[in-house]
Amino acid sequence: QAHLVESGGGSVQAGGSLGLSCAVSGKSYSNYRMGWFRQAPGMEREGLARIDPDDSRTDYADSVKGRFTISQDDAKKTLYLQMNSLKPEDTAMYYCAAGVVIVAGRWHAAYWGQGTQVTVSS
Repeated sequence: QAHLVESGGGSVQAGGSLGLSCAVSGKSYSNYRMGWFRQAPGMEREGLARIDPDDSRTDYADSVKGRFTISQDDAKKTLYLQMNSLKPEDTAMYYCAAGVVIVAGRWHAAYWGQGTQVTVSS
Protein backbone atom coordinates (compact mmCIF):
# COMPACT_ATOMS: atom_id res chain seq x y z
CA GLN A 1 0.00 0.00 0.00
CA ALA A 2 1.19 3.53 -0.77
CA HIS A 3 0.77 6.65 1.35
CA LEU A 4 0.94 9.89 -0.63
CA VAL A 5 1.38 13.50 0.55
CA GLU A 6 1.36 16.38 -1.93
CA SER A 7 2.92 19.81 -1.49
CA GLY A 8 3.73 22.86 -3.59
CA GLY A 9 0.35 24.17 -4.62
CA GLY A 10 -0.48 27.84 -4.54
CA SER A 11 -1.52 30.82 -6.61
CA VAL A 12 0.16 32.07 -9.76
CA GLN A 13 -0.64 34.39 -12.63
CA ALA A 14 -1.36 33.04 -16.09
CA GLY A 15 1.81 32.19 -17.94
CA GLY A 16 3.65 31.39 -14.73
CA SER A 17 5.03 28.14 -13.36
CA LEU A 18 4.52 25.96 -10.30
CA GLY A 19 6.10 22.74 -9.14
CA LEU A 20 4.27 20.08 -7.16
CA SER A 21 5.86 17.34 -5.08
CA CYS A 22 4.46 14.10 -3.71
CA ALA A 23 6.20 12.24 -0.92
CA VAL A 24 5.51 8.52 -1.18
CA SER A 25 5.83 5.94 1.57
CA GLY A 26 5.08 2.26 1.52
CA LYS A 27 7.07 -0.86 0.84
CA SER A 28 5.89 -1.38 -2.72
CA TYR A 29 6.39 2.17 -3.98
CA SER A 30 8.75 1.04 -6.74
CA ASN A 31 6.11 -1.29 -8.18
CA TYR A 32 3.53 1.40 -8.91
CA ARG A 33 2.96 3.56 -11.91
CA MET A 34 2.69 6.99 -10.35
CA GLY A 35 0.73 9.89 -11.70
CA TRP A 36 -1.04 13.21 -11.25
CA PHE A 37 -4.71 14.03 -11.54
CA ARG A 38 -6.74 17.18 -11.01
CA GLN A 39 -10.31 18.06 -10.28
CA ALA A 40 -11.95 21.43 -10.78
CA PRO A 41 -15.23 22.30 -9.03
CA GLY A 42 -18.15 20.62 -10.73
CA MET A 43 -15.87 18.62 -13.01
CA GLU A 44 -14.77 14.99 -13.12
CA ARG A 45 -11.31 14.08 -11.92
CA GLU A 46 -8.91 14.26 -14.87
CA GLY A 47 -5.75 12.22 -15.37
CA LEU A 48 -2.83 14.42 -16.37
CA ALA A 49 0.46 12.55 -16.33
CA ARG A 50 1.81 9.10 -15.56
CA ILE A 51 5.31 7.67 -15.21
CA ASP A 52 6.40 4.05 -15.42
CA PRO A 53 8.58 2.80 -12.54
CA ASP A 54 10.77 0.58 -14.72
CA ASP A 55 11.74 2.71 -17.69
CA SER A 56 10.38 6.15 -16.70
CA ARG A 57 8.17 6.16 -19.77
CA THR A 58 5.62 8.94 -19.48
CA ASP A 59 2.07 9.56 -20.68
CA TYR A 60 0.30 12.89 -20.72
CA ALA A 61 -3.21 14.14 -21.27
CA ASP A 62 -3.55 16.33 -24.35
CA SER A 63 -4.60 19.24 -22.13
CA VAL A 64 -1.16 19.44 -20.50
CA LYS A 65 1.19 17.90 -23.05
CA GLY A 66 4.14 20.18 -23.72
CA ARG A 67 3.45 22.30 -20.62
CA PHE A 68 3.63 19.83 -17.71
CA THR A 69 6.45 17.42 -16.93
CA ILE A 70 6.26 14.46 -14.56
CA SER A 71 9.38 13.03 -12.96
CA GLN A 72 10.39 10.93 -9.99
CA ASP A 73 13.32 10.59 -7.64
CA ASP A 74 13.48 6.98 -6.53
CA ALA A 75 16.05 7.65 -3.82
CA LYS A 76 13.88 10.34 -2.24
CA LYS A 77 10.66 8.45 -2.98
CA THR A 78 9.25 11.65 -4.41
CA LEU A 79 7.11 12.33 -7.45
CA TYR A 80 7.15 15.73 -9.14
CA LEU A 81 4.98 17.70 -11.53
CA GLN A 82 6.50 20.78 -13.13
CA MET A 83 3.79 23.00 -14.57
CA ASN A 84 4.72 25.74 -17.03
CA SER A 85 2.69 28.19 -19.12
CA LEU A 86 -0.17 27.89 -16.67
CA LYS A 87 -3.66 28.95 -17.74
CA PRO A 88 -6.70 29.95 -15.67
CA GLU A 89 -8.34 26.67 -16.76
CA ASP A 90 -5.57 24.79 -14.95
CA THR A 91 -7.12 25.93 -11.67
CA ALA A 92 -8.05 22.80 -9.71
CA MET A 93 -7.21 20.53 -6.81
CA TYR A 94 -4.22 18.45 -7.86
CA TYR A 95 -3.80 14.87 -6.63
CA CYS A 96 -0.86 12.52 -6.57
CA ALA A 97 -1.82 8.93 -7.32
CA ALA A 98 -0.31 5.46 -7.32
CA GLY A 99 -1.28 2.46 -9.37
CA VAL A 100 -2.32 4.58 -12.34
CA VAL A 101 -3.79 2.73 -15.31
CA ILE A 102 -5.35 3.98 -18.53
CA VAL A 103 -8.22 1.89 -19.86
CA ALA A 104 -10.07 2.86 -23.02
CA GLY A 105 -8.79 6.39 -22.61
CA ARG A 106 -9.96 6.70 -19.01
CA TRP A 107 -7.45 7.15 -16.20
CA HIS A 108 -7.80 5.28 -12.91
CA ALA A 109 -5.70 4.98 -9.75
CA ALA A 110 -5.59 2.75 -6.71
CA TYR A 111 -4.22 5.19 -4.11
CA TRP A 112 -4.64 8.93 -3.70
CA GLY A 113 -3.08 11.79 -1.84
CA GLN A 114 -5.15 14.43 -0.07
CA GLY A 115 -4.67 17.01 -2.82
CA THR A 116 -3.12 20.44 -3.13
CA GLN A 117 -4.85 23.50 -4.59
CA VAL A 118 -3.51 25.30 -7.65
CA THR A 119 -5.09 28.62 -8.61
CA VAL A 120 -4.17 30.46 -11.80
CA SER A 121 -5.38 34.02 -12.20
CA SER A 122 -5.75 35.85 -15.49
